Amino acid sequence: MPVPAPQLGSYQYVPETKENLDWAELVTIDLSKFHTPEGKKQLAQELISALRNKGFFYVKNFNISQERVNRQFAIGREFYELPLEEKSKYVPDLDAGKFNGYTPAGRRVIDEKSGLRDKIEIFNMPKFNGHFPQAYPELIQSHLAEIEEFARSLHSEVLDPLFELLALALELPEDYFTRIHVYAEKSEDHLRYMKYGKYSTEENSKLSLWTRGHTDLGSFTLLFRQPVAALQIRDPQTEQWKWVKPQDGTLTVNACDALSFLTGGYVRSTIHRVNVPPKDQQHVDRLGLLYFSRPHNDVKLATITESPVLTREGYTQNEFERFGNKVPTMEEWTFAKQKWQRTPQAYRDETHRTATILPGFREKVFDEPTAVGA
Repeated sequence: MPVPAPQLGSYQYVPETKENLDWAELVTIDLSKFHTPEGKKQLAQELISALRNKGFFYVKNFNISQERVNRQFAIGREFYELPLEEKSKYVPDLDAGKFNGYTPAGRRVIDEKSGLRDKIEIFNMPKFNGHFPQAYPELIQSHLAEIEEFARSLHSEVLDPLFELLALALELPEDYFTRIHVYAEKSEDHLRYMKYGKYSTEENSKLSLWTRGHTDLGSFTLLFRQPVAALQIRDPQTEQWKWVKPQDGTLTVNACDALSFLTGGYVRSTIHRVNVPPKDQQHVDRLGLLYFSRPHNDVKLATITESPVLTREGYTQNEFERFGNKVPTMEEWTFAKQKWQRTPQAYRDETHRTATILPGFREKVFDEPTAVGA
């Protein structure tokens, strides 16, 4: 049962854009079908098709009420209203790749000509499983029981079913992926409240993007609906950028680097970015609620050899194996890429953007942005 907590007040979502954007056509995985053998079989094929063709998809009927989601947005809203001095007490060693706690805005210059810096604030909360001692401000501490209950429910109600479906699609035992994503085990999962602060009309006119194209480093990223249109994906089939539409009652999910490594590239780690919102939404902040799922820290990111599907399709080596490099553990990969991501390099520093993160894996520069509203 959800844990009772102090009153937060209601959370009001901003109106959706009225602009006619080029929306991506994404599959919706309906987890109400998960509880029958026939439904599981159907969903497994829908999932693997979505992962292979787009890398992004929606999930609905995941047994977490909108009221519980709204409370998390309300807690995030209240956190970002705390004074900067208070939030700054919880900044980790960002230059060393640490990420649990608060990341202040302004670490990156995102427009060289004007000197504009990012307005992104992040607050990450690790697993509540005893492996990650973490200090919290009183606001978060007073709601910690329900935050933990919410984070755990994302595992049982969303991630575990998706991992079972992926295993079925790859003709593996159903528990293959759930065994390496156990909540009680040490892994670098985190729940995130994320705020993209608004820019003025003049500032936005100088910007092409808020966040450049990138891939996430874990297994699945869960993104709860919020109506400010900004997320875009690069369609793997056309390489065109498409907007991701906020859908009522759904989660937006994308596959990440770890699943790509484990499947030898059969599952795509999807390229996405955050664009400047359409003009009718540029006057508001963009608050995000996300969960980042990652395999256990000691999992070696080698291509799965037990999958008949991967063997038949010829996906037997990932980037590290193909050239005889050491295959990293999830922990090694996490902190190597996180350190690279958090380096406050100039936004257009091509040397940094194409750096070798670990021997065998070099980052790539993705397509330049399309015009807002295109």
